[in-house]
Amino acid sequence: MQTHEIRKRFLDHFVKAGHTEVPSASVILDDPNLLFVNAGMVQFVPFFLGQRTPPYTRATSIQKCIRTADIDEVGVTPRHNTFFQMAGNFSFGDYFKRGAIELAWTLLTTSVADGGYGLDPERIWATVYYDDNEAAELWQEVAGLPAERVQRRGMEHNFWSMGIPGPCGPSSEIYYDRGEEFGPGGGPAVSEDRYIELWNLVFMQSERGEGTGKTGFEILGPLPRKNIDTGMGVERVACVLQNVHNVYETDLLRPILDKVVTVAARPYDAGNHDDDVRYRIIADHSRTAAILIADGVSPGNDGRGYVLRRLLRRVIRSAKLLGIDGPIVGELMAAVRDAMGPSYPELVSDFARINRIAVAEETAFNRTLASGSRLFEEVASATKSAGATVVSGSDAFTLHDTYGFPIELTLEMAAEAGLTVDEHGFRELMAEQRRRAKADAAARKHAHADLSAYRELVDAGPTEFTGFDELTSEARILGIFIDGRRVPVVSHSDAAGAGRVELVLDRTPLYAESGGQLADAGTISGTGAGASARAAVTDVQKIAQTLWVHQVNVESGEFVEGDTVIAAVDPQWRKGATQGHSGTHMVHAALRQVLGPNAVQAGSLNRPGYLRFDFNWQGPLTEEQRRQVEEVTNEAVQADYEVHTFTERLDKAKAMGALALFGERYPEVVRVVEIGGPFSLELCGGTHVHNSAQIGPVTIVGESSIGSGVRRVEAYVGLDSFRHLAKERALMAGLAASLRVPSEEVPARVANLVERLKAAEKELERTRLANARAAATNAAAGAERIGNVRLVAQRMSGAMTAGDLRSLVGDIRGKLGSGPAVVALISGGDGDAVPYAVAANPAAQDLGIRADDLVKRISAAVNGRGGGKADLAQGSGKDASGIDAALDAVRTEIAQVG
Repeated sequence: MQTHEIRKRFLDHFVKAGHTEVPSASVILDDPNLLFVNAGMVQFVPFFLGQRTPPYTRATSIQKCIRTADIDEVGVTPRHNTFFQMAGNFSFGDYFKRGAIELAWTLLTTSVADGGYGLDPERIWATVYYDDNEAAELWQEVAGLPAERVQRRGMEHNFWSMGIPGPCGPSSEIYYDRGEEFGPGGGPAVSEDRYIELWNLVFMQSERGEGTGKTGFEILGPLPRKNIDTGMGVERVACVLQNVHNVYETDLLRPILDKVVTVAARPYDAGNHDDDVRYRIIADHSRTAAILIADGVSPGNDGRGYVLRRLLRRVIRSAKLLGIDGPIVGELMAAVRDAMGPSYPELVSDFARINRIAVAEETAFNRTLASGSRLFEEVASATKSAGATVVSGSDAFTLHDTYGFPIELTLEMAAEAGLTVDEHGFRELMAEQRRRAKADAAARKHAHADLSAYRELVDAGPTEFTGFDELTSEARILGIFIDGRRVPVVSHSDAAGAGRVELVLDRTPLYAESGGQLADAGTISGTGAGASARAAVTDVQKIAQTLWVHQVNVESGEFVEGDTVIAAVDPQWRKGATQGHSGTHMVHAALRQVLGPNAVQAGSLNRPGYLRFDFNWQGPLTEEQRRQVEEVTNEAVQADYEVHTFTERLDKAKAMGALALFGERYPEVVRVVEIGGPFSLELCGGTHVHNSAQIGPVTIVGESSIGSGVRRVEAYVGLDSFRHLAKERALMAGLAASLRVPSEEVPARVANLVERLKAAEKELERTRLANARAAATNAAAGAERIGNVRLVAQRMSGAMTAGDLRSLVGDIRGKLGSGPAVVALISGGDGDAVPYAVAANPAAQDLGIRADDLVKRISAAVNGRGGGKADLAQGSGKDASGIDAALDAVRTEIAQVG
């Protein structure tokens, strides 16, 4: 049975059963919590949560879904796809477990002649949530499954949510036994390769909160109504009905594999597992890429664009590993169009655009592979020349970030060169980039930008940096870019409505961010006929470690490619920057002097007036160690050491004892910065003071942990250090005046006040608990009687917490005796929240009164949510004006029973 027929039968089955057919949403549905639509129910979430009233009580759809969390499993297992079609049927407060099981069983087992899938009932298994007795019994009653073919599993397998806060519930999964050749017997709990999951029936009845993983979250309470959300994997059903071994060999993916076979050097399914995985990656990722482009995604370096770029580059790399050297992506897009077009006509109507974008990415990546290969050869040569056998994480990151090299490619090329790669260092830099991308998204720095437009200038040669010797330089404009697009001219009026404007010069005195030192601030001004042109430099970044790119705000005039300009550094900025950078070297040296040589640098950042220094160390510094580090640093400042800079061969510099900085890539000839002879000797390409006294006082303001075995010191230098100390002095003087003691007695006086405050808080807590117990006694004595039920239903004065109320309802319930009794307490609503709690004793429960049901009544009146069990439940609302109505609702509910 062809996949298009599988889709049609599913929709026909459920439309006939009274469901409304709903078209698939785009995979980039506007949901801030999701990168892509990853489940069939996503577009119905507002209906499940009760935020919107559905226009139907039953619905069915075939939703386009994308999941990339398991991307490394694609091609390895027989069932993982990045793109898949999720066939689903949904009930919004209509049928529940019985209806879902009946509808699924009927479609799966009805004969093909009668419109079903004709699966053998004797090969179907089901799993249920471990305590869902109702579902287990229904499988036996409705489907006739023997008890041994209904397996119970925990939250990891049989409790479903989207992975984010929202609707959730226990589920029942349907599996099909493919036979002994696929694995051992014993059901899905033993082998999910032999027993392939076809369908997941989710009994959507609860709302989950924040948390991670499949189990690490809290259940907030019940949904407004019980719903059904199911998901049948179209590709997996096709795998079974077409009698193929895996989803990659179904009719929608096999044509793409066959297209690759015609041009690859080695065949598919010939006993080479690695090659088979590459074929499957190409088929899967090509299809996903086409769907993404059709839905409006373009290749980029973050978010959805990065996912698309990564998929296409994995396709291209896998093709090359199969011996395909020429272009292939265009043929793959055509194969996807032909296979998927009957179900997704946009792949046909929009094919020209889809193909153009995909092929352009292939062309660009092939260029980066050529450029990156040259860089890798340089890296490998430099590594071997230094007597090392490990390519640094920084080099691997540069290959990935600048040239788009997958880390897998770097690993393979390194192995061919007899080298290994510092993968841990690479992963750390990737994590650091992601953090920086979030913090600096507005700045859009080149560490995560598309660099293909700059390639011509990179290949033309490096920028000449003149900033060690001068603060003003004449230069020529080599290139002008607006939002990464090269343009011949930019004017003040152009820049006003533009995004990021950049100027690339042949030489510059402005320092580009590197080695922990932030970029210089300054200006670029026109000369001659263009003298009216002026731009403020807001950032300078390096591309490929050689090209300086100046991000600017054009304040007047216009700049034309080829013009001569004057680039100037803000002297005050440079002075502060050199103080911060030289101060970093001083703190590093002091840490090693106080703690020993194991205090190895792990990162740094410095800007005018401030520095931070990360180093490997277990445990926090003692107060004495911190004091010593600060004292050693300032003694070196006071000594007014001369700062020498000179160049040397890398091996000779290391032999001299020069320390290499974290994350830096060093050429064969390096720059060495020496402060005070043996006090500090480091390899460094940054700018520095001429004498250590120019740094000014150094004040350590913080020392903290930033990860396992990594500490961070933060300090002010120069005038900022003085200002910080002045503030501290003023603060101490103010405290001394307020406490009416000399400054030296302030710490002891504050400690005394803290102890007295703790004692007062304990006394207040004792008083509060005593008052609560008294309130419990009084409330129990004043209980009203409704029928046979004794009821305490009160608004509590004061700002009582949910914990207070929970404790209090338990105390009162205990004082009401063994007869039917209920306690419902609501805080008086002094704050924004309106907490409430309900308790029902066993006798009341025997009458059918449940605390969780009463909480629902209260929730409706105060615009809240809550949940719990029959004996004790609680919740919180937002509308204090509904408290009286809520208590009356409790009375009315009990009156109907009592």
